[in-house]
Amino acid sequence: MPTFDVVSEVDMQEVRNAVDQAAREVAQRFDFKDTGSSVELGDDQIRMQSGSEDRLNALRVVIEEKFAKRKLSMKVLDYGTIEPASGGAVRQIAKLQAGISTDKAKDLNKFIKALGLKGIQSSTQGDQLRVSGKKRDDLQGVIAALKENDFGIPLQYVNFRD
Repeated sequence: MPTFDVVSEVDMQEVRNAVDQAAREVAQRFDFKDTGSSVELGDDQIRMQSGSEDRLNALRVVIEEKFAKRKLSMKVLDYGTIEPASGGAVRQIAKLQAGISTDKAKDLNKFIKALGLKGIQSSTQGDQLRVSGKKRDDLQGVIAALKENDFGIPLQYVNFRD
């Protein structure tokens, strides 16, 4: 019986490279000079700090440009609220979303069932979804339908087996 897995993963090496490039660009750009702007990568988040809110927004744009160049999805970034910091500065944390939460898995299961394809079953296995069916063409139809819709997280389709 053909199967495939739906996962939501982040390539942390690419994220690390994108944040490092953004930090280098911020250190060299004239419009960020003397603003106290910085970008740091934590375990599962990116910390941004700057002297004003508009510089913080410009910092976000720089990070998003670096993500786009490295073909990382913007859906991975979950921006928190802008918080005041010491000395009139502001900071913001962007959490990195990886894995499919139970709520998202339920939404994906409902969506796959609503497609009404005969012989297609989906089940949640940890932070991924396993989809199985009788025909390979039906599974490819499920992948196409999932790609057309936005679930708020980046989805990858792996382990396609006949």
